[in-house]
Amino acid sequence: MTIVAWLVVGIIAGLVARAVVPGEIGGGLLTDLGVGIVGAILGGWLGSMFLGTGHVTGINVQSIIIAICGALVLLFILRVLTPRRGI
Repeated sequence: MTIVAWLVVGIIAGLVARAVVPGEIGGGLLTDLGVGIVGAILGGWLGSMFLGTGHVTGINVQSIIIAICGALVLLFILRVLTPRRGI
C-alpha cells in the first residue's frame, strides 16, 4: 500500500473513530491521522489473528472497515489508560 493510501485510510478511520467514541484526547487532524494509521495496523493484526483475514490492502471498503475497528480499539485503550481530568 502506498503512503498516500495509508494517509487516506488513516484519516478516514481516525475521523470516524473520533466521531464514534465520546470524549476528547486532544490533538486534531494529525492525532486523528495517527490514530487511524495505528488503528489500521492494529485492526489488520487483530483480524489476521482472530479471523484469518484482515489485511489493509488499499483504499477499499474492507480496508477502511478494518482500520476503523482497529482505531476504535485503540481509542478505547487510550481512554482506559489516560487519567480523567476535571471534577
